[in-house]
Amino acid sequence: MDDIPRLALDWWRAGRKVALATVVETWGSAPRPVGSQLVIDGDGAMEGSVSGGCVEGAVVVEALDAVADGKPRLLDYGVSDDEAFAVGLACGGRIRVLVEPVGPVLPEAILAELAEARATRRPVAYVTGLTTGEPRLEGPEAHPDRFRLDRSGVEPDGETFVAIHNPPLRMVVVGAVHIAQALLPMARACGYDPVLVDPRPAFGSAPRFPSETILDDWPDAALAAHGLDPRTAVVTLTHDPKLDDPAITAALRSDVFYLGCLGSTRTHAKRVDRLTGAGFTEAEIGRIHAPVGLDIGARSPAEIAVSIMAQITQTLRRGA
Repeated sequence: MDDIPRLALDWWRAGRKVALATVVETWGSAPRPVGSQLVIDGDGAMEGSVSGGCVEGAVVVEALDAVADGKPRLLDYGVSDDEAFAVGLACGGRIRVLVEPVGPVLPEAILAELAEARATRRPVAYVTGLTTGEPRLEGPEAHPDRFRLDRSGVEPDGETFVAIHNPPLRMVVVGAVHIAQALLPMARACGYDPVLVDPRPAFGSAPRFPSETILDDWPDAALAAHGLDPRTAVVTLTHDPKLDDPAITAALRSDVFYLGCLGSTRTHAKRVDRLTGAGFTEAEIGRIHAPVGLDIGARSPAEIAVSIMAQITQTLRRGA
């Protein structure tokens, strides 16, 4: 279910008739958010979900008709309270689902470009008319607010649907300290794919961070190998310039959306002096959130992790 466009493309190239169903609008307590997708082939096989099970059967029937006649379908469903309760919701809602047969309506070339963009972490919007079709791909400059908010939806004209395909969020935490033990699972719960960077075996050990991805290289090398992009947040927690500064330098030379650094105001002042001496401008250094986290009076490692996660969320969603 993580890459429905790629699966649809693979099925199509394997010679199967394929339709892609996408939630384009929701009202009330809809089971799945706008942008959720279901791929169906000509034999009724399906992957993904548009309703958590409430209307999948009806969508499959419509999709089979769509692949047979090569025409799109715009479906409108009301999800009853009983059906909603069956999939864990308190009350019902409504959803609209766009069904597009691959080939006649959704060209293979566009589907292939969409799949490639997702594979290479390139943000892209799939844009089409709900009744006129004519799909195309557009970049973040065409829909900046939608990309920032990860918000797919129908434009005010009531006809144009924009599906946002942002790369998955990532977080790089430098320093295997107590705060990191709370921050990593918190980041994952918020939808991030976190990694921990620390070359010190006694700190970045599996027993201290079970099930976490640990990069035991020096931060500059680890970040270069991992890659940094506009969907990545970097947090440094070691207090040690030998470890923090290489990571900060790498982050400032990239387009990460967030860089936060642990340390007091005095510690940050010394950090600013070092970075200034290294040639960074005031504006570049101003990208750093330090002391890291929102000022909520946090004291314990877990509370500090909450403040960091809150600030990252604020920066992502509001650009603050």
